[in-house]
Amino acid sequence: MAYSTEQIRNVALAGHPGAGKTTLFEALLHAGGAIQAAGTIERGNTVSDHDPVEKQRGHSIDVGIASTDHASIHVNLIDTPGYPDFRGPALSALAAVETVAVVVACDAGVEYGARRMMEYAKNRGLCRAIVVNKIDHGSCGDVLDAVRAAFGPECLPLNLPADGGARVVDCFGTNEGESDLGPVAEWHQKIIDQVVEINETVMEHYLDLGEGGLGGQELHDAFEQCLREGHLVPVVFCSARTGVGVTELLEVAERLFPHPGEANPPAFVKGSEPIEARPDPDAHVIADVFKIVNDPFVGKLAVFRVYQGTVKRDTQLFVDDSRKPFRVAHLFKLRGKEHVEVDQALPGDIAAVAKIEELHFDAVLHDSHDEDQIHLAPLAFPRPMFGLAVDAASRGQEQKLATALHKLAEEDPCFQVEHIAETNETIVRGLSDLHLRVNIDRLRERYGVEVKSRPPRIAYRETVSTRADGHHRHKKQTGGAGQFGEVFLRIEPLDRGGGFEFADEVKGGTIPGQFIPAVEKGVRQAMSTGALAGYPLQDVRVTVYDGKHHPVDSKEVAFVTAGKRAFVDAVLKARPQVLEPIVDLEVVAPEAHMGDVSGHLAGKRARIVGTDGARGEVSVKAQVPLSELEGFAAELKSITAGRGRYSMDFSHYEPVPASVQQKLVESYRPKAEED
Repeated sequence: MAYSTEQIRNVALAGHPGAGKTTLFEALLHAGGAIQAAGTIERGNTVSDHDPVEKQRGHSIDVGIASTDHASIHVNLIDTPGYPDFRGPALSALAAVETVAVVVACDAGVEYGARRMMEYAKNRGLCRAIVVNKIDHGSCGDVLDAVRAAFGPECLPLNLPADGGARVVDCFGTNEGESDLGPVAEWHQKIIDQVVEINETVMEHYLDLGEGGLGGQELHDAFEQCLREGHLVPVVFCSARTGVGVTELLEVAERLFPHPGEANPPAFVKGSEPIEARPDPDAHVIADVFKIVNDPFVGKLAVFRVYQGTVKRDTQLFVDDSRKPFRVAHLFKLRGKEHVEVDQALPGDIAAVAKIEELHFDAVLHDSHDEDQIHLAPLAFPRPMFGLAVDAASRGQEQKLATALHKLAEEDPCFQVEHIAETNETIVRGLSDLHLRVNIDRLRERYGVEVKSRPPRIAYRETVSTRADGHHRHKKQTGGAGQFGEVFLRIEPLDRGGGFEFADEVKGGTIPGQFIPAVEKGVRQAMSTGALAGYPLQDVRVTVYDGKHHPVDSKEVAFVTAGKRAFVDAVLKARPQVLEPIVDLEVVAPEAHMGDVSGHLAGKRARIVGTDGARGEVSVKAQVPLSELEGFAAELKSITAGRGRYSMDFSHYEPVPASVQQKLVESYRPKAEED
């Protein structure tokens, strides 16, 4: 159907693994008439989980995107992975929607995946809704209580289960009837009380005339304000398997979910200044790429959300600050792996273009140089902390492996590839062992590349703990033109996370100005390889204050070497320390296993920072050195009989214990550099 921006609803389904997001995604597409029959995970025929690795593992790994029409609205749906290992694609979806519907299973309650996505959506300023799924299993009343305890009394139902989950009844538009959770009037009144409390005009009308004095549009506008400002989080009930409440969820989206012009404005910036992107179809185009798919048959597919203007076939678009535009030859709407060609994409819509190699995640598309240097405020992604060193299993496959790894990294902002020159290792980094193993599976399934993998070195760092001076004179005479450069410098520690600062305090031209960059280059080279145990050095200020030069023999290479060795000299005098990465670890396991889990963590130098229990499970939060977590997935599986799970995020760096530092220093045998 033809539709306008006001008829668009962009909704991401998020939550804990197993809550039923993909099944609900299928049910919504079927209810809207986009597909003839809803697929199932068991049969491997769902619209969103079409990747062979997803089918093999039985859960979502990437986002699934499709759209459907219902009554007067066009709904763009994004099915996100529930496992924390695949948060990269899930968080990317938040850049494209106004509403995040967090799915909670009635037979499981509020789990940590739901808590995490509610927090992400809140921090992003998105409207949030909670969908209680599987209402034909479990106690809906207990789950609603748990939802309100976890996320606040502003979580209020818009409909209620009735007849044991066989149907749902409206409690927003009516105050009559009974439900499994009591009289409809009771919950209807709670909604009214919450809405009128936020808007003074509505409250005056309500106090003067009662609910009958509130017009439908007035109540809707006040509700939309509450939703946008986070004062109200609607809760809806359904069973995706049986279809109960699914059409009603689409009706809630039509009546109450914000369209692109009603939600909080997108956070575009130009430099440090905020930029307004208006959902005006006649304005210049501003769109943001939130997903890259490298399809073996179609090529690179860039999925974007239009914020301003209209993208049409044959539109000329610039990418970021590029001066050369590309032409939109074909414009697609997605339905899982299917690509449906369309003529245009309005403000608020989600569409895709293919075979434009310069497109990348978070690229801004625009049709005027007035929009150069505009960017969407970046999402906060977790730092990839797990690593594997990988090599092609067969000779001659090295280039094929490099190309395939690059394509996988384009698709997932939390999957990174780097080459370590000192060890000649290719390192892939991700959020967990599972995250990395899935991408290794994809190398084989999608690109036909077999790899060998092994643990890489832990990403230790070095720093200094006191101020010190360093000096080196580099003098080389080979019979012809020689090399000469002498450097005096001072180093001092910066606060943790301070990075690197370089200052030039040379007086009287003892080191000519043209050689100061060479000194800095040498310092940076030394920082990259470390001075104590072979790890990159950070959080240090370097000040060059004196030196000598020769009018004939001084050249750049001489001052690079002098700067490098003067820096190493200073570091070794400045009480150097090795820093280790510390992660925030959350372990969830049955209560019966918590003693074993806590004891196991104690043996890993863990600091327990909190515990929380609900529904027979306990969550333990701790800070743990990353080096202690090698093999933790298998260990946790063993001590919890396969019922434990964990997630982790990078926290900070801190000094290693003296005994650990001594081992690292002893194992480091730097190659002697030739003079």
